[in-house]
Amino acid sequence: MLATDAHGGFGGIAQYNRDVIDAMCGLERVAEVTVLPRIMPEAGFTHPAKSTYDLASAAGARGFITRSAAHGLGRYDVVYCAHINLLPIAAAVARARRLPLVLAIYGIDAWQRPVGLAGLFGVGAVSLVVSISQITLDRFLAWSGVAAEKCALLPNAIHAADFAIGTKDNALAQRLGVAGRPVILTFGRMSADERYKGFDEVLEAMPRLIERLPGLVYVAAGDGSDRARLELKAEALGVKDHVRFSGRVSEAEKADLYRLADAYVMPSSGEGFGFVVLEALACGLPVVASSTDGTREAVRGGELGAVVDPKDSAALERAIIEALARPKAILEGLDYFSFANFQKRLAAALAAVVRVQV
Repeated sequence: MLATDAHGGFGGIAQYNRDVIDAMCGLERVAEVTVLPRIMPEAGFTHPAKSTYDLASAAGARGFITRSAAHGLGRYDVVYCAHINLLPIAAAVARARRLPLVLAIYGIDAWQRPVGLAGLFGVGAVSLVVSISQITLDRFLAWSGVAAEKCALLPNAIHAADFAIGTKDNALAQRLGVAGRPVILTFGRMSADERYKGFDEVLEAMPRLIERLPGLVYVAAGDGSDRARLELKAEALGVKDHVRFSGRVSEAEKADLYRLADAYVMPSSGEGFGFVVLEALACGLPVVASSTDGTREAVRGGELGAVVDPKDSAALERAIIEALARPKAILEGLDYFSFANFQKRLAAALAAVVRVQV
């Protein structure tokens, strides 16, 4: 596996890669998974016994290319490329060894032809594309020329044991200043280059929401280069006292923050899937998702939560009010995204291209 990061990494793609590795290692006929991470944000991580990490690959671009070439001489049955930007290197190894090449795609990384080498080389060598969502797959097929029969859907997995309905953490509520108040929540990277998470849309809805629910607080969880602009926007809208910017949230604190909220709201426009939506659902939160991106698939088209057009402010406000009125509950349909089902889908997809029967 050539990956950006996985175990020891942070964010949605790292989590997805961890699940892929864990699922592969759980398959009886898989002997070993060798992982070459492009970056290694955190040392001292744990990983499955059947997986091996070559951390020398994280020593810059040259180190990644060198280690990829070196492993190309090893005895493997498949090359798994965990990001389209790494496809030229993965394709070179796969072609040299005449191995099946699997490409994983997630969201805006694959919605349009990538700039540079990733957009010019490698797609023709792909044996199998696993896509996190149908919207991502459709947009990838529109430019790539890859045949649809070479593709499989592999939506995120949710580890229900890591989440659940629980009581609100009083210390956290006091720290954020939300004790005794209704709370809506959005998780996401606040990037100036990717303003599609829905933070702006919720902030713009807040003045009218506060008129109906004067105690309402919006927790915008995450950090990044766009946070300062969002903070200024909250002030300009006159809702600064009703908005809390939590900053980056550790994995250990995530569930407590979900449990602090009364509804999860993500009117995004560029999400390939929206793993945080599954986490919110696994904590029993009523969810408001988008009708225009992959979060629609995370709520199964409306089965697990409301879907609204992010540009329809009136519909968004109604959906938020209705979500806040619903009780917390773990919905039966969430089992569609269980890790067991994830592993079955991955095994079925790999069996179509890998020489070793999985």
